[in-house]
Amino acid sequence: AMATAEPRSFSAAEVRARCAQGACLVSCHRRLYDLSGFVRLHPGGEQLLRRRAGTDVSAALDGPPHRHSANARRWLEQYYVGEIEPSDEQVRPGGAGDATEPGPGWARAVAGPGDGMDSLYRMPPRFRDLVDWQKPLLWQVGYLGEKYDEWVHQPVDRPIRLFHSDVLEFLSKTAWYVVFMVWTPVVLYLTWFSYTSLAQGNTRLFSSFTTEYSIPVHKYYFPFIFLLGMILWSLLEYLIHRFVFHMKPPASNYYLITLHFLLHGQHHKSPFDSSRLVFPPVPASLVIGFFYGVLRVLLPEVLGLSVFVGGLCGYVIYDMMHYYLHYGSPKKGTYLYGLKAYHVKHHFEHQKSGFGISTRFWDYPFRTLIPEETFKKED
Repeated sequence: AMATAEPRSFSAAEVRARCAQGACLVSCHRRLYDLSGFVRLHPGGEQLLRRRAGTDVSAALDGPPHRHSANARRWLEQYYVGEIEPSDEQVRPGGAGDATEPGPGWARAVAGPGDGMDSLYRMPPRFRDLVDWQKPLLWQVGYLGEKYDEWVHQPVDRPIRLFHSDVLEFLSKTAWYVVFMVWTPVVLYLTWFSYTSLAQGNTRLFSSFTTEYSIPVHKYYFPFIFLLGMILWSLLEYLIHRFVFHMKPPASNYYLITLHFLLHGQHHKSPFDSSRLVFPPVPASLVIGFFYGVLRVLLPEVLGLSVFVGGLCGYVIYDMMHYYLHYGSPKKGTYLYGLKAYHVKHHFEHQKSGFGISTRFWDYPFRTLIPEETFKKED
């Protein structure tokens, strides 16, 4: 159903009835939110939110086990649908205690999907006029200047249009399965080609410097060379994410701000835009080709190709994992469950740390690990 243009009052009985029909409505200080379209994306898991349907989550926002960030509270405001009628019985609380006052209200409402239930999108008032969401954003963000860095790290739940051109817009979007379909055959072919080439026994390390002391590279080494490529990719993934995607463009430079938004800023502004979670094959092929050229220069042809295909496999795994960390609902206690929570913290609270995506490993030596949350409940 389409959302109403304005919020309205809900009785506690109506809230219970909607939750019984499968909606996920929660309240906070009498403000009512419809999270039906968000439950599968919640980093704490769908079941956690389902259990809180029909309850007051004021205390839960402060924890334990997790104290929600200012961005998370602002995110909640996007799903505001109305107020619990003051004369009616209270929706049962989800726990004791009291949270801080809810974030700023809304100034503009746009109808959106809600799994058949009412759903409203709201922009925080202080940012509502910085860009025109009815027009492509790419050419607007450069004018934000010193306001850009704060604005881009205030995530919203709505799709982004970058270009005026429908062709360019189409090329800038990619479904997750396209990455798998395009690059998996390449990985399989190059894996076979590299192994069979090594099996011929003609590949030697340092042969360009010396014949007497060159080292033969046997086919049995291929799995280890392939693994080395994957490890090198994981390091490259970290370095690109930290030093390229998270560069802070000068406030006075329109073009660098625009470039940052194109490369990564758009993803932080709209982290659940499903069409912009993986790299489009065309620009990805240019970057991949560059790194292949570097390996060809540094290593013997077949050896460089073997490292390259391992790295390419690592890239495909990374892109698939990145999509899953945003749209998947991993089981609590699993590796991916912890990684999803870790990555969401990077988006909502710790944008200057937590740069590892497929693994947290490189965050340790580079000292950018997101600290474990130390929770101390106030009386």
